[in-house]
Amino acid sequence: MKKSKAEILRSKISEGKLGGGAARNVAQHKKGKLTARERIALLIDPGSFEEIGALVLHRTRDFGMEDQQFYGDGVVTGYGTINGRLVYVFAQDFTVFGGALSETHAEKICKVMDLAMKTGAPMIGLNDSGGARIQEGVRSLGGYADIFYRNVQSSGVIPQISAIMGPCAGGAVYSPAMTDFTLMVEHTSYMFVTGPNVVKTVTNEEVSSEELGGASTHATKSGVTHLVAENDMECIAQVKKLLSYMPQNCEDKTPMVPYTPGDETREVLETIIPASNNQPYDMRTVVVGICDNESFFEIHGEYATNMVVGFARLAGRSIGIVANQPMRLAGVLDIDSSKKAARFTRFCDCFNIPLLVLVDVPGFLPGTDQEWHGIITNGAKLLYALSEATVPRVTVITRKAYGGAYDVMNSKHIGADMNFAWPGAEIAVMGARGASEIIFKKEISEAADPTKKLAEKEAEYAEKFATPYLAAERGFIDEVIEPKFTRTKLIKAFAMLENKVATLPRKKHGNIPL
Repeated sequence: MKKSKAEILRSKISEGKLGGGAARNVAQHKKGKLTARERIALLIDPGSFEEIGALVLHRTRDFGMEDQQFYGDGVVTGYGTINGRLVYVFAQDFTVFGGALSETHAEKICKVMDLAMKTGAPMIGLNDSGGARIQEGVRSLGGYADIFYRNVQSSGVIPQISAIMGPCAGGAVYSPAMTDFTLMVEHTSYMFVTGPNVVKTVTNEEVSSEELGGASTHATKSGVTHLVAENDMECIAQVKKLLSYMPQNCEDKTPMVPYTPGDETREVLETIIPASNNQPYDMRTVVVGICDNESFFEIHGEYATNMVVGFARLAGRSIGIVANQPMRLAGVLDIDSSKKAARFTRFCDCFNIPLLVLVDVPGFLPGTDQEWHGIITNGAKLLYALSEATVPRVTVITRKAYGGAYDVMNSKHIGADMNFAWPGAEIAVMGARGASEIIFKKEISEAADPTKKLAEKEAEYAEKFATPYLAAERGFIDEVIEPKFTRTKLIKAFAMLENKVATLPRKKHGNIPL
């Protein structure tokens, strides 16, 4: 019996939903991975996904490819909602040609990227691909470049999130690298420009895919990935949580969640700073004490751990946090922490997310390794990013703010809107001991008891200079506050700054020291 036109359509759609077929879907599950459609079903609100390009087929007629046709051509694309907010998504299907990117595969991705830009909604990519479809040659390479170009045009206009949920190698890695956030899944995902075999051939190094470009490697060593998940389900949950802190686009405001005002005093903040100014403490405890309960979402948590960055909420409002971490390297600024904080700062500024900077910094990390690898230009990245940011910017100095690092960490001099300091804050060119050794060198060396004299001069210097009050007298600190009132002060400051308007000098763009 001849099928009706509707039956033919339904048959084609059903065939497309099978991807590479039942056996390949089972193989995907055996690797601990979900299929492309299962991932989308977890990500998008039930019943909201609308697929685009479900019946697309590749156009290759070489190497017997004309006999291997799968509807959708290895990628599922479309739009839907996450918690009621519009998003666009593509999910590469590893069961079809290993998710390899073809000309038509790329065209489908470009189509939803263009729609995301037109409508001002986030773009989410679920990557699981063996790379370029080599049977297509330069057409496949051109497809990658088409995507890269759109990544750049979209940057700063709409949020872009990449979830690496399988292989991502060669040129394919550059698209996630240009998006705002990259997530990886432990043991099932990896990223590298050249694989282990090429590495062995060129450098004679023996390395596995996991060691070379696995989730742990990129979370701790390279900083390529911002978040790591144990499995596909957790990765999808992280994407959804990440989006909850962001606006839809650069013209939109950050989302608010319901909040009931109450007593905002936080006594716990009074006991965090140790009696000794050289004793470490966890800056995360300050963050948790200031922000709404269970709202802090750390980003890049395993990379450059002397800096803490992440999203949180303050009285229901989304904010970005940049904070020195005294638990690691005493909270110094170094190459990696400067890059980490600069990148996060620029994202927040792109999307109207107010910035809170928590300062406890003894300076920049000294040493030949840092100097030879460019601490000057890399440290300048953070200075540039904060100086350029036009969103509301508030600083709290909890303890140390020494030397050039004081300037860099959102000081009043580089455009911060409100600057607070706790009573024990030390704002100076350097620590009291080092300063005393320089200023009173002659007096100390000529003393009958140099050790005692140094201690006296150190105490004298600390009392006069290692306080927040000289800076407050100059107006560099707007208010010295008791720690327990920090949350109250910040809620009021950010509310006051809500309608802040700031414009940069007219130019094509600045030249950040990349």
